[in-house]
Amino acid sequence: MHPLYTVAEIRDIEQRAAQRLPAGALMQRAGQAGANAALDLLPFSTSRARVLVLAGPGNNGGDALETAAHLAHAGAQVTLLHFDPASEPAPERVAALSRARNSAVHFTELTREQIAAADWNLIIDGLFGIGLRRPLRDAMAALVNTVNGLACPILALDVPSGLDADTGSVVGPEGAAIRATHTVTYIGDKPGLHTCDGRDYAGLVQVNDLDLDDSLFPPSRAHLNDVKLFSRHIRSRRHNSHKGSFGNVAVLGGATGMMGAPVLAGRTALMTGTGRVYLCFAGGALPYDSAQPELMCRAARDFDFDSAVTIAGPGLGSSADARELLALAVRSTQPLVLDADALNLMAEDAMLTADVARRSANTVLTPHPLEAARLLGSSVAEVQSHRLAAARTLAARCNATVLLKGSGTVLASASGEAVINNTGNPGLATAGTGDVLAGLCGSLLAQGWPGWEAALAAVWLHGMAADVLVTEGTGPIGLTASELVPAIRVALNRMVEHHGR
Repeated sequence: MHPLYTVAEIRDIEQRAAQRLPAGALMQRAGQAGANAALDLLPFSTSRARVLVLAGPGNNGGDALETAAHLAHAGAQVTLLHFDPASEPAPERVAALSRARNSAVHFTELTREQIAAADWNLIIDGLFGIGLRRPLRDAMAALVNTVNGLACPILALDVPSGLDADTGSVVGPEGAAIRATHTVTYIGDKPGLHTCDGRDYAGLVQVNDLDLDDSLFPPSRAHLNDVKLFSRHIRSRRHNSHKGSFGNVAVLGGATGMMGAPVLAGRTALMTGTGRVYLCFAGGALPYDSAQPELMCRAARDFDFDSAVTIAGPGLGSSADARELLALAVRSTQPLVLDADALNLMAEDAMLTADVARRSANTVLTPHPLEAARLLGSSVAEVQSHRLAAARTLAARCNATVLLKGSGTVLASASGEAVINNTGNPGLATAGTGDVLAGLCGSLLAQGWPGWEAALAAVWLHGMAADVLVTEGTGPIGLTASELVPAIRVALNRMVEHHGR
């Protein structure tokens, strides 16, 4: 598994490691790790490489100083922009500065215009590390924006300066942050590198544990998603099986004018292995789906929700009838996926939310940030700036697995466990992909997966299918939800081929 650690946890590991190691060893190891990562990014002879290193006033700047010295010793042409500490620096930083000054590193006071005009092969960001709490403004923000405009790789040391390592938000509503192409992060991985703004600003992330002993690392309550987290539930199909072996799914939705959403969810459930799929329309029921006639269309009021896993919400609407139908689904004894309008109805009805929390069967909520904000009585900005906390709070409140969609989708269990998904791309930012995700999650539940693992697998497969489509030339611009469905089927079958039991 790939653990994620908060800043507080990293600080604690760092302090305990420092007690075991010689003075300055951690900074020296960080500098060597930074230099190794930098050398991997230089495309030709090191002696011809022009590298600009930004060394801030704190210990992250010390890491940058050590990195600069190593690169100079390796023969690179290293220019260093150094920012003096405002207070007494740590002894290890003083030692790092001395090593850099005694190397071939060229200390300079380049203007932003000079930085922009030079031909750099690599920029190394060591301005601010994981402890930054104030937004970057004025001259520092201007420097960051200049660097972000350069057409060369940018390597961030530990975390891109200006990015909150816990939340993935750029620090401050009007703050700035380095938009790195690569990040080498120290000791342990951080959640903020993988969610919210993190994936845009951190680029490709590699973790260097600085050779610390495993005993220093506590158990983590947050991880990156991985097939290993749900692989024990992947099953190959027996020859001796029938449609009843793979469950029933009912999609509750489709008010007048919104029939496409349940069709997308239902097609996904069918094409990912559910034995029987019913489309239960809140408005007038379609006679059939001409593109997928295997789907069975019903009037929602005539359906027994105890007979199927229900995906409630796609195109359901907000009418009183919709609320009554949702209450029927919530009272069922079967697993339930709540999406879209079902979540909005819950946000308007505390009793309905309480009924959801009292359910004994698996319940999965799949909100986007606005839906989560409505459920939590907060704003989208508050949800996005604390995505893990928001997902955990909602999961505990609703006694459910929560899948908070967005860049770096966050999954949280009622017990507080959290996982950040690392598949997917901007092609998913289009109408209908959420209906596809809900359909996939319901399909896995109907086939006997537990709620937590079904959500993990669904979001991983959903993102992986989008990634494969983009690799093959379909998207990200113009990728549609309908195109995802057959790609998910392929990804699911390949996963079963490699991991099925």
